[in-house]
Amino acid sequence: MHVAAELGLADLLAEQPRTAAELAAATGAQPQALQRLLRALVAMEVFAEDGEVFRLTAVGEELRAGSLGGAARFFGWETTWRAWGALKHSIMTGERGFDHVYGMRNWEYYKSHPEAAARFDAAMHSMTGGIAAAIVAAYDFSGLGVVVDVGGGDGTLLLEILRANPGVRGVLFDRPDVVARAQPGLESVGGSFLERVPEGGDAYVMKSIIHDWEDAEAVQILRRCREAMTLAARLLLVERVLPERIGPGDLDAMLGDLNMLTGPGGRERTEAEFSSLLREGGFALQRVVPTSTYMSVLEAIPAT
Repeated sequence: MHVAAELGLADLLAEQPRTAAELAAATGAQPQALQRLLRALVAMEVFAEDGEVFRLTAVGEELRAGSLGGAARFFGWETTWRAWGALKHSIMTGERGFDHVYGMRNWEYYKSHPEAAARFDAAMHSMTGGIAAAIVAAYDFSGLGVVVDVGGGDGTLLLEILRANPGVRGVLFDRPDVVARAQPGLESVGGSFLERVPEGGDAYVMKSIIHDWEDAEAVQILRRCREAMTLAARLLLVERVLPERIGPGDLDAMLGDLNMLTGPGGRERTEAEFSSLLREGGFALQRVVPTSTYMSVLEAIPAT
């Protein structure tokens, strides 16, 4: 899927169904090798084959413009590929594979490697864009005055919240180099959530942030949020919540957990584990709101 995204095969098939030879001519690929890739993608239900002609499926349409495209270009890219190649090192030591390969955390690497940063941004944008509407549909933001999106990246989720709730004011908070790449029209503040978080919010949203960190750093981030919040404010963690018992249908979640080990660090957690972290960080978990996606909204309030 990474190679398909890199070659723009879904975009070419969106124009019209084509043969392997026609796609090879358009991309510069070797025709027979490309046909073998196309048939593998047919087996994955990304494309369909009618005689000698290939066409898009609904999954292939996502590869073109949806959450799969940015994710495929990022997860098959050298930085992610090599970090996963260090999985044995991570298993034997508990250390991040990315750090072992590149000598630094991925956030630091992205500062000096713009192409890797752009791929990461595109992946987060496409993956968040694919679930943002479901998050907004599941949780009622309408009664809030100010929503602070902590670690909000390019602002994809915050923009969706503001579009659906015109009376809400949004503040995007992330590292200075990240907010510099944010989508236009957002009020943004640069800084580190390990040190401080902007005050004045009625709700503090963190999507896919706590799972990036091991427990000690996660608690530190939560405490910085608690320090910025009034007793009336609420904290909203948008995260994957693992089941207490893992079964055969949980492969996606378990691969996601290993991805945290090899890449950015951190881990996926159960509701009980989130509740414990929140308690250490100065919060009380109130409820877990499911969405129509694999993500949930964990609502917490400051503990007294």
